Amino acid sequence: MDAMVLHVPAFEDNYIWLICGEAVTTGSRPCIIVDPGDADPVFEALQQHSLTPVAIFCTHRHGDHVGGVDDLAAKYTVEVYGPPAEAIGGITRPVSGGETIELAGFPSFEVLATPGHTAGHISYFGGGALFCGDTLFSSGCGRVFDGTAKQLYQSLQAIAQLPSATRVYCAHEYTLANLRFALAVEPDNNDTREYLKECQEKRQRNMPTLPSQLGQELKINPFLRTAIATVRRSAERHAAKPLAADEAVFVALRQWKDGFRG
Repeated sequence: MDAMVLHVPAFEDNYIWLICGEAVTTGSRPCIIVDPGDADPVFEALQQHSLTPVAIFCTHRHGDHVGGVDDLAAKYTVEVYGPPAEAIGGITRPVSGGETIELAGFPSFEVLATPGHTAGHISYFGGGALFCGDTLFSSGCGRVFDGTAKQLYQSLQAIAQLPSATRVYCAHEYTLANLRFALAVEPDNNDTREYLKECQEKRQRNMPTLPSQLGQELKINPFLRTAIATVRRSAERHAAKPLAADEAVFVALRQWKDGFRG
């Protein structure tokens, strides 16, 4: 079962996702709210689309992902799912990697442990879609805060094993900046150049560049391409040293991106 997903812009570049389910009774359609950093735009979207929330999914503790949870939960009777290892107020259903969430009118969601950006970060996979918070971005990945680079590398490797048709719903509109970095790493990657043009046209029309598709990310995202020789050579040139393992390539890329201003 593939669910319709709506985007709700928030702050400067966040997206809050509304996963729309099948109505089980007459009236408004149920939805799941993913990473509501701000309640106000969600209230507006719920009214505009005649949606009633039945659950909130939180991926990690950062305020731009959970800041609206309390206000939404005060108005609607919903379960709030989130990682038990993160200090998120309002969680009523702690969930960890390997668990499955079943909600009437929705596909089953598998909870994936995806630490690295934060130590307890989780993602939700179901209905051909991945809601990955700040772990994977289109042509990029999250910074390392209280997780580790090794954790983030392993999380991305696990995500890379999902079906290539998986729609990737990350939480930020960082795509254009990430693609510019990807071209610095792989200047001859025609897939990246073509995708940059496509995304630039979308942004000119004020359209989101998301969701991405995992198969596309495997062609353009340097953080998923650490085993590719051109990516390794570029990372080695920037690091000014040989990099013996794919994980070392990833660490070098992440450090490079942290200071990238292209």
